[in-house]
Amino acid sequence: MTSAPQPVPTRPTSRDVARAAGVSQATVSLVLGDKWRGRVSAATAERVRRTAHGLGYRPNLAARNLRLGRTRTALLVVPALTNEFFARVYTGAAAVAAEHDFGVVLYPSPEGTGPARDPFASASASLDGVIASSMAAGALDALRGAALPLVMIDSDPADGGVAARINLDVADGMRQVAEHLLALGHRRFVHLASAVDSWTFVVRGRALHETLRAAPGTSVRTVTAALDVHAGRTAAEQALAAPGPRPTAVVCDDDILAAGACKAARRLGLRVPGDLSVTGFDDLALATAVEPELTTVRLPAEQVGERGMAALLAVLDDRPVEPGSLPVRLVARGSSAAVRP
Repeated sequence: MTSAPQPVPTRPTSRDVARAAGVSQATVSLVLGDKWRGRVSAATAERVRRTAHGLGYRPNLAARNLRLGRTRTALLVVPALTNEFFARVYTGAAAVAAEHDFGVVLYPSPEGTGPARDPFASASASLDGVIASSMAAGALDALRGAALPLVMIDSDPADGGVAARINLDVADGMRQVAEHLLALGHRRFVHLASAVDSWTFVVRGRALHETLRAAPGTSVRTVTAALDVHAGRTAAEQALAAPGPRPTAVVCDDDILAAGACKAARRLGLRVPGDLSVTGFDDLALATAVEPELTTVRLPAEQVGERGMAALLAVLDDRPVEPGSLPVRLVARGSSAAVRP
């Protein structure tokens, strides 16, 4: 005796959700596509979501993406994969993307800060948009040519061809560093600057010099170095051993250079912070791995990634982008102290 064939369970459709919620299919599409604000009441949107969840409804993303002409994929371009800051930017962007059924492809520029080559044969066919973090001016010309929405993070406001921009208030961060050291009595400074030609480092240096220039009796010497500990140590050692009164503080463009400056001080027999204060920027894990721990500026990397992805989603949906720069703050630790009398 053969058993009767079992019915194949059917997958609930948007029509089923609309019927159960007492709304139109268009309303279901608006709510589940997260485009309901200003078109559907919050109470109706919540009813549709509850109904869809109760029915076990899952949208057919392939069909929806084909209909919208979207791949629901964003490209995040960064200067390097080895820097913790960019990993945290990715974490923030990916978290927001996942909430909206988007994926994020992480792409390091093969030449550091630029130029970034189009990683796909046809970027416009493979992506919905691009988010670029801390790239040099002109570094993304190839991707701009793909006619994709471009959101820039930590970049020059004068750089055109951008759909949205999310910046950190790095100038204020460097002003906080300078004011902290001035309050401790420092007047002779070395600025250990990054050799990378990007907006964020230019702004940091300008803010430092403007703040120190306004304080009477100060002097500052700028030396540049590649973004690695060895280069930072070499440049700082040469600056500290130069003829003339020895500087009492080294202000570094980032924590990696600051670690190099601390090594230079030890090689010259100087104590940090007894003989020399050293400050960093970014508040990487490295800042608390060295001894003494670094006084540095904390950047909300995950938050800037979240804002960058949210901005791209807003551009794609023709919504306004949240304005304003993200604040940063000084974290004073053991590598800075008052000048010894």
